[in-house]
Amino acid sequence: MAGAAEALLKAYREKRDFSRTQEPAGGAPSAQGLVFVVQKHDATRLHYDFRFEWEGVLKSWAVTRGPSLDTAEKRLAVRTEDHPMDYGDFEGTIPAGQYGGGTVMLWDFGLWEPREDPDEGFRKGSLKLDLHGEKMVGHWALVRMKPRGKETRENWLLIKEKDEFADPDRDLLALDRSVKTGRSLEEIASGGETWKRPTKRPNRPASSQTSARRRPKAAGTPPPFRPLQLATLVSEVPQGNEWLHEMKYDGYRVLAAVGGGTARLFTRNELDWTDRFAPLAPSFSALPCKSALIDGEIVAYDENGAPDFSSLQKALKEGGALACFAFDLLELDGEDLTARPLTERKRRLEALMRAAADPALLYSEHVRGSGGAVLGTVCKAGHEGIVSKLADAPYRAGRGTAWVKSKCGRRQEFVIGGYSPSDKKGRAFASILIGAFEDGRLVYRGRVGSGFDERSLAELAERFKPLARKDKPFESLPREIARGARFVEPKLIAEVDFAELTSEGAVRHGVFKGLREDKEAETVADEKPAEPPSPQKAEEAARPRAGKGAGEPVSVCGVRLTSPGREVFHAHGVTKLDLAHYYEAVAGRMLAHAGQRPLSLVRCPQTGAKRCFFQKHDTGGFPDAIGHVEVTEKDGEAAAYLTLSGPAGLIAAVQMNTLEFHIWGSRNDRLENPDRLVFDLDPDESLGFSDVRRAAMDLRARLDKAGLATFPLVTGGKGVHLVAPLSRRQGWEEVKDFARTVAARLAQDEPERFVATMSKAKRKGRIFIDWLRNERGQTAVAPYSTRSREGAPIAAPVSWAELETLEAANLFRIPQVLERLEKPDPWEGYGKLRQSITARARQSFA
Repeated sequence: MAGAAEALLKAYREKRDFSRTQEPAGGAPSAQGLVFVVQKHDATRLHYDFRFEWEGVLKSWAVTRGPSLDTAEKRLAVRTEDHPMDYGDFEGTIPAGQYGGGTVMLWDFGLWEPREDPDEGFRKGSLKLDLHGEKMVGHWALVRMKPRGKETRENWLLIKEKDEFADPDRDLLALDRSVKTGRSLEEIASGGETWKRPTKRPNRPASSQTSARRRPKAAGTPPPFRPLQLATLVSEVPQGNEWLHEMKYDGYRVLAAVGGGTARLFTRNELDWTDRFAPLAPSFSALPCKSALIDGEIVAYDENGAPDFSSLQKALKEGGALACFAFDLLELDGEDLTARPLTERKRRLEALMRAAADPALLYSEHVRGSGGAVLGTVCKAGHEGIVSKLADAPYRAGRGTAWVKSKCGRRQEFVIGGYSPSDKKGRAFASILIGAFEDGRLVYRGRVGSGFDERSLAELAERFKPLARKDKPFESLPREIARGARFVEPKLIAEVDFAELTSEGAVRHGVFKGLREDKEAETVADEKPAEPPSPQKAEEAARPRAGKGAGEPVSVCGVRLTSPGREVFHAHGVTKLDLAHYYEAVAGRMLAHAGQRPLSLVRCPQTGAKRCFFQKHDTGGFPDAIGHVEVTEKDGEAAAYLTLSGPAGLIAAVQMNTLEFHIWGSRNDRLENPDRLVFDLDPDESLGFSDVRRAAMDLRARLDKAGLATFPLVTGGKGVHLVAPLSRRQGWEEVKDFARTVAARLAQDEPERFVATMSKAKRKGRIFIDWLRNERGQTAVAPYSTRSREGAPIAAPVSWAELETLEAANLFRIPQVLERLEKPDPWEGYGKLRQSITARARQSFA
């Protein structure tokens, strides 16, 4: 990769005289993630240079008008020469007469993640990026324009895509200070102190640190994110003096990481919302400490001076005043406080808030004991409820009974699955259709038609457009409601006040309070009050559990795993550490099939099935435990592909948010000779698993008769793979031709059951025998791989006798697979089998 980067930098170096300019000549790729930077460049014409790390260099574009948060704006971005990695730290003045002469400001800096394969994106001229910067965050796209006439330069468009950060009313360019030194362009041009960002990159986007000599007290750095402690809804307020009772604030949960004169503000799901909560960042940054990690709730006040969620949404959109009620302190000046009693943590938090004396930062007061009276007072004042906390308990991530919440009325989050059109002129819709998830199914919970003003109606209507779908997302829906309804993908979360649930489970007198954008829709389930815990049970539940602790990095198989408590499958409570331990346990069996092969990873940076993408090339940024193998591609060029050589490689892939492993049909030492033959039985939606099971048995019998033994794999989806080990005597073309012949013969013999082409139209009521997995460069899901699907299923090897008893292909989860490791391998004998595609086998399907 280093040699490739050197070649890519040739044009950059030819344009510069490094004896006259301070611009860097070259540098190493990031070790902790893919970097992006934006440099404001006052040259012949003021512009913004957008650069991101790929292939060991910074791919670069000159954006003439700068980035915009308006999704309707398409900003011209002219592709320029690749820059070296250490150019991402450059800020200063390029001498007049030199290429690009003028002043350069490091305007933004952070990490980025691809949402689709970047190599393919460059080929087709469409790049999808998730940015985690100081100023640019969320979904962005670069789209290449068609060249006109004799035009030689590459013209692209930089576009903000629709997400919670898009905002046509905010001027992103108004944030006009360096994230490196806090200076303006004029101050940079006049010279003075400069500051060099450390060579080692951060695990997440770097903070906009101010020079240590300019602000000597800011010697610390912001601590990393930790998973938050959550409260369980209970039917009664817990009694006794062991409990502290605080008001439940009507806002957004926040974890403030403070240090080095800066602050990072995270949502409960680790979204960096520093930009959205920007009015509070200076207050946190000025706290009188070296570093701190503070848990709290961000609020805005209504006209009566009470925290109100609707007012908060308005303030975030229109730039109104914000405040934060701080209620816990996880870390102070480098000291971890999570194991200390809550009373001690709150005492130190109160002292910090008092010393700050900032009206925007408020200490959350509490009352010890008298829980019933506290709830009565809070409800009488019109607030949402209270949170009761065990006074002597440590801080432990996740939902437990050391923190419980009691509500004054009924308020809950619901997922929007559609809406009823309005017959009134000018009204976008009459009501929204809401639901909650139960075991992966969206259950209908009624309609809400109150609480909308003209603006919220229009905004929601716009949010619905890209989510439109023809079929209902709900498990079932009353016929009279379904008639005339419009449906949307269940992605948006509505906060709803309501009087009660009817006997059918629908909300009565629901009032829309606003959209929640700090959570994933898949996590929204019905809140069912539990019995109030005894102090003894709550204290027992508060003790740290293996694999569920705070978010400090841990080591698994020698690989550093960050944010181990982060849930990767929200609805099932599977954390990143759980996933790492799973792969550590199955490594022996899995690597027997998936090791020492080129592979593709399905990476899901935002958990579950959201915005996942395939990656097959080793583009740098992975932990060293991930190996690579050189593969000659169709165009004759050599490329570095990812590969696994041991358990540590599996864990390294988990660290990079991998949820699926897909493998080639050949090994690294003999890439041109497959050692496995795969038939993927992919059923039409109208068919049940019994049809797939019977088809697998029939195909097995025919292959067995031809002299080829096969082993079944339930894919974790709807289908079954039949895998036949091969002795590597044939090449790709011979194996592919045989697979195609088998599929075609079955489709010819039983056309009512099978089809051998991918055409959707021809697959109605049939099973597609996918033989294309047997082509060079194609992959199939690896045995024991998790799948990025609802329910967190596993692609599990089974025996033929076991397959006959199964009712679906997605029944195996992590606990069941771990139990199976104690039993004989269902693919016993696979590695000892010696067979190949013989003349007899070919004749059987001729």
